[in-house]
Amino acid sequence: MNSIESRSPFFPRSKTSQTDVQKARANQALKRNTYDRAQEIETKTSKDAKVSINDTIKDFSRIKKAADSSEPVDNSAKMAMLKAKIQAGTYEPDYDQLADKILSSEY
Repeated sequence: MNSIESRSPFFPRSKTSQTDVQKARANQALKRNTYDRAQEIETKTSKDAKVSINDTIKDFSRIKKAADSSEPVDNSAKMAMLKAKIQAGTYEPDYDQLADKILSSEY
């Protein structure tokens, strides 16, 4: 007889198609690294795969999250009062407190 298959290679319920599918799955299956290869990859990437984040950046992140989650402060009444005092000429700044603020922001 002729050994050439004349019908379509895929018939869902045929035995040959089921074995073909199993062979294809076996060929496509992920091949795991051997233990030695896994250790080699680990030693090569261990130096480059580590990330360290500075404590200052971590603190800033915590502060930013807290500030973002807090309620906004409404200073419009205080600003209106200061504007009115300045326009009326009755505003007297506390020079000692101003100097302390300037010095604390500089140091």
